[in-house]
Amino acid sequence: MTALLEMRSITKEFPGVKALDQVNLTVAEGEIHAICGENGAGKSTLMKVLSGVYPAGTYDGDIHYDGALAQFRGIRDSEDRGVIIIHQELALVPQLSIAENIFLGNETATGGVINWHEANRRTEELLRKVGLKESPTTLIDSLGVGKQQLVEIAKALSKDVKLLILDEPTAALQENDSQKLLDLMLELKAQGVTSIIISHKLGEVRYVADTVTVIRDGMSVSTLDAKAGLSEDDIVRDMVGRDMSDRYPERERVAGEMLMEIEDWNVWHPEHAERQVIKNISMNVRAGEVVGIAGLMGSGRTELAMSVFGKSYGRGTTGTVKLHGKPVDVSSVPRAIEAGLAYVTEDRKHLGLVLEETIRFNTTLSKLSNVSKGGVLDSHAETQVAEKYREALRTRTPSVFQQVGNLSGGNQQKVVLAKWLNTAPEVLILDEPTRGIDVGAKYEIYAIINELSASGKGVVMISSEMPELLGMCDRIYVMNEGAFVGELPADEASQERIMSLIVNE
Repeated sequence: MTALLEMRSITKEFPGVKALDQVNLTVAEGEIHAICGENGAGKSTLMKVLSGVYPAGTYDGDIHYDGALAQFRGIRDSEDRGVIIIHQELALVPQLSIAENIFLGNETATGGVINWHEANRRTEELLRKVGLKESPTTLIDSLGVGKQQLVEIAKALSKDVKLLILDEPTAALQENDSQKLLDLMLELKAQGVTSIIISHKLGEVRYVADTVTVIRDGMSVSTLDAKAGLSEDDIVRDMVGRDMSDRYPERERVAGEMLMEIEDWNVWHPEHAERQVIKNISMNVRAGEVVGIAGLMGSGRTELAMSVFGKSYGRGTTGTVKLHGKPVDVSSVPRAIEAGLAYVTEDRKHLGLVLEETIRFNTTLSKLSNVSKGGVLDSHAETQVAEKYREALRTRTPSVFQQVGNLSGGNQQKVVLAKWLNTAPEVLILDEPTRGIDVGAKYEIYAIINELSASGKGVVMISSEMPELLGMCDRIYVMNEGAFVGELPADEASQERIMSLIVNE
């Protein structure tokens, strides 16, 4: 097969960091090429070099594309040559329709007047290609994340795509949406589209990829032929530089005294007052225990966590929360923190962190009283606290003065954890703590969770990855449509049992 793309000795430096060091990548025409690596390994940086986000001249090395030397000065340049990148964060305008989004910046216009009939007709064709039946005039806002991802691909197809780059396309999708997307990639391959996929989900990589390139610490370490058959262990070993025979750290947990009890918890939707989102939920967490909440997307797990944490979701909330057997006031976030609760959000970029601020700023943000005297911040104390957590959580960063937005996903997650550990919580609620994080960083976060539970804290863990819940939790509550439909001890739980409780409820 002829090579559509060759990236030779690509080196990219940022102040104080060498993000890419002599990386080589060859993608054959008509194949699906997967790029794997830990967070911060340089995968997204490499794709930004390729697509012109980092223009020619800002990096060293050569890009040969479609038989010629490519020097893309920006995204428009690369798109004109058929290189289309779909980023992890979707770039759609929620207030516009599907058709408006697809042709935004590429309008079907003559003499400055848009031909809406033509735009809608072409949109219908493109939507059929990606398996969507929605009307072209449907607002993006009304679509789920899975369908939005397919609209992004339809948008790419409108530009005569030759090389489609998908950066973590399934990170925010539930299983059935992910499967649709992967099948679509295989369909596009049959139509002659070459794809590059960046993914942490190794099962997906094995399902679609013809070739896998592994990047570690900014260097390309191996290229594996997936068609010949490869195991997840092969990829993991190259990603982290060591065998990870066990994905979950060893633990010895002993459940101690009752720590937190939630009784008869009911929550109604914040806008639709008639809709009950959480229905009569009762649960408990003991000291030194990790309790999981399993369920499909939309089952109400996040809503439950947010409503308990300072009633930050919903209205008309009823029920009691007890800590150490005494009722506590969780009517606002400061009171919930005061009572001993902490909530690590699944949306670290928008709700968990202030991206343009430093690690130091973010770490101390949740409890400024710890680092201030008489209402005046003590910058020395702030630095000490941030440094303490940087070392304890092994956050990879040159200093605590680094902007959080420049960190990899795994390291951002550690800063969110540090921020909440700084409040010294009794119970830590973790919502999708390892979403979009690589295998190596996951292991580190699991180790942190185990250390917390060993120190007598209670941990509640919400996760869409069932193996994660089975590998980490002592007990698992199963949730469906706002209510608990079962509770399983770890030794009785399995993916099949959890799913059957959800389906047969």
